[in-house]
Amino acid sequence: MTDRPNGSDRPDRCRLCGATLSQREGGSVSDDFCSTGCRDVAAAYGVSEDGNELGSSAPDPGSTASADDERRDGHDGTVRTFLRVDGMHSATCEAFLESVAAERDGVVEAEASYVTETIRVDHDPDRITAGTLEDALSTLGYTAYLREDATADDETGGTRRSREMSGLRKRRADDMLEMRYVVGVVFGSFLLLPFVAILYPMFLTSFTDWGAISHFENAFTGFSGTLYLPLFVVLTGAILYLTGGPLLRGASVSLKLRRPTTDLLAALTIVSAYLYSVITTGLGGTHLYFDLTIVVASIVMGATYYETTVKRRATDRLTDLTVSQVDTARLYASDGSTTELPVSDLESGDRVLVREGERIPVDGTLAEGECAVDEAVVTGESLPVTKRAGDEVVGGSVVTTDAAIVDVGERTTSSIEQLTQVVWNVQSADHGITRRANEVAAVIVPIVLAAAALVGAISIFTDPGVKSVVLAVLMTFMVASPWALAFATPYTVATSLQEALERGIVVFDETIFERLRAIDVVVFDKTGTLTSGEMSVREADAPDELLEAAAALERRAAHPAATAIADAFDADAGRDDDANDGPQDTTRADGGSAASGGMDVQDFQTHATGVEGSVDGRTVLVGHPDLFRDRGWTIGDALCERIDGARAAGRLPVVVGRDGEADGIVVVGDDPREAWDETITALNETGIDVVVLTGDDGTAADVFDRHPGVDRVFAGVSPDGKTAAVRRMRADNRVAMVGDGTNDAPALAAADLGISLGSGTALAADAADVAIADDDLAAVERAFALATAARTRIRQNIGLAFVYNALAIPAAVLGVVNPLVTTVAVVAGALLIVGNAERSLVDE
Repeated sequence: MTDRPNGSDRPDRCRLCGATLSQREGGSVSDDFCSTGCRDVAAAYGVSEDGNELGSSAPDPGSTASADDERRDGHDGTVRTFLRVDGMHSATCEAFLESVAAERDGVVEAEASYVTETIRVDHDPDRITAGTLEDALSTLGYTAYLREDATADDETGGTRRSREMSGLRKRRADDMLEMRYVVGVVFGSFLLLPFVAILYPMFLTSFTDWGAISHFENAFTGFSGTLYLPLFVVLTGAILYLTGGPLLRGASVSLKLRRPTTDLLAALTIVSAYLYSVITTGLGGTHLYFDLTIVVASIVMGATYYETTVKRRATDRLTDLTVSQVDTARLYASDGSTTELPVSDLESGDRVLVREGERIPVDGTLAEGECAVDEAVVTGESLPVTKRAGDEVVGGSVVTTDAAIVDVGERTTSSIEQLTQVVWNVQSADHGITRRANEVAAVIVPIVLAAAALVGAISIFTDPGVKSVVLAVLMTFMVASPWALAFATPYTVATSLQEALERGIVVFDETIFERLRAIDVVVFDKTGTLTSGEMSVREADAPDELLEAAAALERRAAHPAATAIADAFDADAGRDDDANDGPQDTTRADGGSAASGGMDVQDFQTHATGVEGSVDGRTVLVGHPDLFRDRGWTIGDALCERIDGARAAGRLPVVVGRDGEADGIVVVGDDPREAWDETITALNETGIDVVVLTGDDGTAADVFDRHPGVDRVFAGVSPDGKTAAVRRMRADNRVAMVGDGTNDAPALAAADLGISLGSGTALAADAADVAIADDDLAAVERAFALATAARTRIRQNIGLAFVYNALAIPAAVLGVVNPLVTTVAVVAGALLIVGNAERSLVDE
């Protein structure tokens, strides 16, 4: 995709979103914009200098570029490769992997994100291949592989994120982490038995002369001690390497980048304790701190494993909630037979059969016949579109009437796959926020190093000798390095994520809480987010028999408004007024009832905005007022006023008529979600601005525009326009986007923080940082409350992480430090952190 010049020099492109103006919605829109929504957003926030906010968004609908061309980002001859990297857990990991990629010949640019565990690399395929990149980035314990190969081979449906989490390579990485944790606990427990049974009582004799304890005074000075000590050296070394491996790797990365982290602090403790013990063993001493190495490595890795487990549980929660991707297609042969095969095996020129209710697997052209297609998953349009032979169809959309035979296009991909590329583009550039504990570590590490240097210098004068100086320096690292920061952060994060999950808020990373707290503006999509997205009849003013005829026709159509009318007035559907669920009111204006019996329907026709047919010998038309005008049917002035009134109330007016004249109206609408008012009010009271974006006409959002907590409403905004609007708002604000559909996914990914509702599509959930699992809109405000409480909790536990040092340092200064003292300090600090982290973040 090449760079576009300024929008004023390219009048064929929308100045805000970059869409071609030939795709404009219609109406009196300026030559500079594709829709009224884009025009209004530009008026409020302006446009970028190059006149295109969408950047590397979805490819042009008419484009025939290859998949590699779609990944280009303005670098001639380069391709864009997305890799997943297991083992990323901090901003330091991002910087390191970016530097590793950048050092390779042929790499133009690299962007990593530990939030999504991905890295995006723009490179010259002739100079460096994707396979070479995998090998180069699989270093120091990281494991890199192509993101498109990351999903489980035996799993379909659900979110791509959850499928990646259950992929074979990811499972292997998680199994390795579990193995490291088990090694630390199992072998560590075995090695700690002599400490508990013999060594700790021996050191306790320095504090008490109680009779039973006094027998342990010289426990390790005989033959048994000589036998056990080499065993400790070997087995503790194995635990240090296996269990403490990730800490050692993190420390190595931080040293390479000169960015101190909590990994470095923990590594200083466990390595110093091990080396001190090895040297002491060689000197025949008994002050052995192998237990400190074992316990600290196991505790920190246990917290890391717990955090990983909670995150996996969060992604699993989405699997049964979302769906939008098609994995198989039904190949259609000339003799009418079909063969099921993977979508990836389709070729240009193939024909596929898509039955009613199924999703079209790839973009293409309707080969024959006519059908209605619901494209809401991609375009956001609430009503299905009638497609005829030769019309283009969008992969990911649903065939709602009849069946479709689709000629596969030149690119055997769907619009959902293209949107997935857009989401990946944004996600891979979404750098994680440096953990607050790492910021503290950056300050503490120089202090610890300075203290060790000072102690070493003093030792040179007070107790000369290399061994004495080395032991003094190692002891300083053991007691002064606040290793518990590496434990407090992942454990507190895990408990916070777990509590959010229990409250129906699926959060995938701790940085989300930090980003939630920084939000200035929350942008809501309207349909399906602030509203239920489910149409119901609100009122009807028409003769009984006409409503029955309209229901008989609408029963043959397939769009939300048609279903609502058929359910309300068609007795053949097995429903009556008393059976209708929800707050709908189907009472006639004249007080009559609406029920239908069997009717003879002939010559049924589907129009783009309505249906027509002969019902019991009379021509009946049902649909948009413009359909009546286009066909020359008469609409009286009184009915026009009713139509305008319905629109002003944010409802959809459906006109019904017979024999050339409109005789009545059915008002259809979807209800605002429960607690929408309270949610917007609560957000506004915290100082957050609320903006509503909708692709519907402005009158459909009037109820939200009138709310005092809503700052702005932009109507008539296309999906590309939503993404562009979010980008423009981000120029001066921190923006969160709340949506539910695939068409919202690029905007969700482009926002500083994306929030998807549980009823949304898989791509929306993948693009979002937070998913509301139970469609509870009030959970949006609850997420902000949890974020605020989580900040307080993490700060408290960072403070508690220094309890170990507060106990160990004075003991060292007084000359009474020993393995028993350090162990008591470790246990005290860890228990305080665990107890505080397990408390509920917010009251019910």
